[in-house]
Amino acid sequence: MERTYEQYLEDKKQIGGYHGFEPTFYPDKMFDFQKSLTEWAVKKGRAAVYADCGLGKSIIELAYAQNIVEKTNGNVLLLTPIAVGQQMIKESEKFGIETGRSRDGKIKGKITITNYEQLHQFDPNDFTGLVCDESSILKNFAGKTKQLVTQFSRKIKYRLLATATAAPNDFIELGTSSEALGYLGYMDMLNKFFKNDQNNSATNRRSRFTEATKWRLKGHSHDHFWRWVTSWARAIRSPSDLGFSDEGYNLPDFIENTIEMKLNKALPEMLFAIPAVGLKEQRDATRGSIDERCEKAAEIANKSNDFCVLWCNRNAEGDLLEKLIPDAIQVSGSDSDEKKEEKLMSFSSGKTRVLVIKPKIGAWGLNWQHCNHTIFFPTHSYEQYYQAMRRFWRFGQKRQVTADIIYTDSDVNVIDNLHRKKNQAAEMFDRLVAEMNNSLSLQKTNEYINDMTIPSWI
Repeated sequence: MERTYEQYLEDKKQIGGYHGFEPTFYPDKMFDFQKSLTEWAVKKGRAAVYADCGLGKSIIELAYAQNIVEKTNGNVLLLTPIAVGQQMIKESEKFGIETGRSRDGKIKGKITITNYEQLHQFDPNDFTGLVCDESSILKNFAGKTKQLVTQFSRKIKYRLLATATAAPNDFIELGTSSEALGYLGYMDMLNKFFKNDQNNSATNRRSRFTEATKWRLKGHSHDHFWRWVTSWARAIRSPSDLGFSDEGYNLPDFIENTIEMKLNKALPEMLFAIPAVGLKEQRDATRGSIDERCEKAAEIANKSNDFCVLWCNRNAEGDLLEKLIPDAIQVSGSDSDEKKEEKLMSFSSGKTRVLVIKPKIGAWGLNWQHCNHTIFFPTHSYEQYYQAMRRFWRFGQKRQVTADIIYTDSDVNVIDNLHRKKNQAAEMFDRLVAEMNNSLSLQKTNEYINDMTIPSWI
């Protein structure tokens, strides 16, 4: 079949068209900007919604799923982190959408909610739609969950990814989302838009791709890259990013207290102590300061009768904090999924005052606006820090939020790295929003005076 020159140019842009349908269902309690995102996602068919915390990703995900049910009468699988499933069930009841919770791989209705850890029990042939809540879980190119979700989704017609932080500190991580949605694969994206300064071809061993710092956007590809991303994704930090009013979506103050503990001592041959350099030195310094950091954190938490969450990174930290804070409970990796959910729900419902938890367990998806104080032991992961803070500092929070960041003088480089990644995240969102609102990048038609056809040899 002969293609026109215009069709050839469209194919080269790698900007896919619309693969969905006109939506017919919107929950009554939806805001206009949420309806706009839902309409676009349903029409697109395979889409990503990067909406900041508290902007209603849950209602968008549920409305997307319900539209698929009403259009096709097919089944939809909605994946969430641990403990968020029960929260999603409550959200669906609030909006009049029928859902079921599954922990054993069985379909529990037209919309089945389960957590990522249970995905291997389901058959993709049983579903018409797939929704991934907190889809930043896909960011790790070599990650087991990413590979499982990507493989599972290939056979599903309608797909939605939703998260607040798509790739907060590395733009190339957006390729894992594109691949899961069925657009450009991760390696194809690298070859098209990025340059490897070490001259390692994108067809080399897969281990190369975990070294994200080797890749940078080609100088002439900046606009084209962001235009391509916004062809399948929408980003929003507040309703005004889509041209809607921000009324009712003004966040309270966020106070970040950085508490540096002077524990590092100068070597005999040096006048001053120096920060730990390299991961081994940093790990050693962190391991050697557990008692001091935990005692400081417990001292702060015990001064208040209000709710508080303490984020730790090591089992020894969690065990010690639980011991030092009388009314604290710890969610640990050794807990079963059911036990984790039970403890998280206890804190969410206000039955527990102090929660001790690792960011990799509880930093995604949960709504904790009843709490406005948190204590954090930092690492190099900006995404974990951002997500942990946004459990409290999110739309719907009525009080000023205070975060106490406890670190030692050996961790100065860690703090500097977090600040650098924060700036990168802001740049990513700025570019996404700018391109999203550029009407020329969203819908562009080329008009030619003469009809042209693509040469047969191309």
